[in-house]
Amino acid sequence: MKVIAATRNRHKLTEFSRILSPMGYEVVSQEEVCPGIEVEEDGATFLENARKKAVEIFRRTGMPTIADDSGLCVDALNGAPGVHSARYADDEGDGHDDKANNRKLLRELAGVSMEKRTARFVSAISFAIGEGELVECEGFCQGQIAFEALGDNGFGYDPLFLVEGGSFASIPGEEKDRISHRGNALRKLQALLEARRDGAAGR
Repeated sequence: MKVIAATRNRHKLTEFSRILSPMGYEVVSQEEVCPGIEVEEDGATFLENARKKAVEIFRRTGMPTIADDSGLCVDALNGAPGVHSARYADDEGDGHDDKANNRKLLRELAGVSMEKRTARFVSAISFAIGEGELVECEGFCQGQIAFEALGDNGFGYDPLFLVEGGSFASIPGEEKDRISHRGNALRKLQALLEARRDGAAGR
């Protein structure tokens, strides 16, 4: 099945393709099909933002569309950066500067011990498969925030997010996919789609 990945983030598009291809999906970017579309992510939850993107791109194209909104929730900061992590703007940036955001996060956690630097990545997935038809789920990955950036293979907060084996930015992509919030969410989505298909076949 050919599906649109509703993202303009090339790193996220690569992850979508790497995870979904073995499941039988051919991923195309929204820029290939409807370039220049910017959907405002002003929802109160990750899932609301994912749904807004999936529904709008489906409306524009009529093609099955997968959208995700994801972010880092740090316990010592009461869940910040949270759902609006793209707006977690540093004084020196506009919220889309990964290194500036990472520096801000480290400043806000200064003096916090490792055992209290617990955090989780969250990925909410919304898959628009027809007019008014949505399949949705969430995936999580628990970890801790490092005291300094480690690795250069990831993006966003990946260099600061520690899991067994290192930071998200220091482990290979396939290994990251196996444990990541986005990988967990997309595998849940696949299971939901298979159950939906089996249920329809049994009627």
